[in-house]
Amino acid sequence: MSTSDTSPLTIGLTGGIGSGKSAVSQIFTDLGVTVIDTDLLSRELVKQGSPLLNKIKQYFGNEIISKSGELDRKQLRQLVFKDKAKKQWLEKLLHPEIKYLLLEQLKKISEIYVVVVVPLLLENNNYNFINRILVVDCSEALQLSRAITRDQSSSDEIKKIIASQMPRSKRLMLADDIIVNEGTLESLEEKVLELHEKYQKLKQNN
Repeated sequence: MSTSDTSPLTIGLTGGIGSGKSAVSQIFTDLGVTVIDTDLLSRELVKQGSPLLNKIKQYFGNEIISKSGELDRKQLRQLVFKDKAKKQWLEKLLHPEIKYLLLEQLKKISEIYVVVVVPLLLENNNYNFINRILVVDCSEALQLSRAITRDQSSSDEIKKIIASQMPRSKRLMLADDIIVNEGTLESLEEKVLELHEKYQKLKQNN
């Protein structure tokens, strides 16, 4: 997709659970690139006392609210992965609001390019303004071990999440750029730096 001279090149950063999206986005941040994480936008939308949290509470019940009054994201995740209709309801509620906040932030950016982190970028049609898709990839075995360690979740739970996401082969097929994240942090930094230089040239040559 083309981009106008005044708007930044918008890179959609995605990948399966445990692939290393956060590590890659942090390296872009360290390079001075603006990174917008839609998961953080989502957290802001459902913070304690927010209208959206109240709607979620009415739909799912008090079991998804922690003792401190905040959203119990792990409990909510377990509920939606058991029920496709509930998952669709939640996505229908949140995605338009996330997209609105994202577009408002993009209007304020004057850099050459911007990275937008969207875990389920390829699973929905809300992000047709993304110019390039960057997929962070690793083996499913590595996804599993990383996610279990990070989330303190069971192997079965992580396997269900992997199964619910777009198949790895299809995600790679739809990518404009791919970072294989199976090595050291140093090698990951080198790969991100290569793309940093590439994206600057792409925008300048547009």
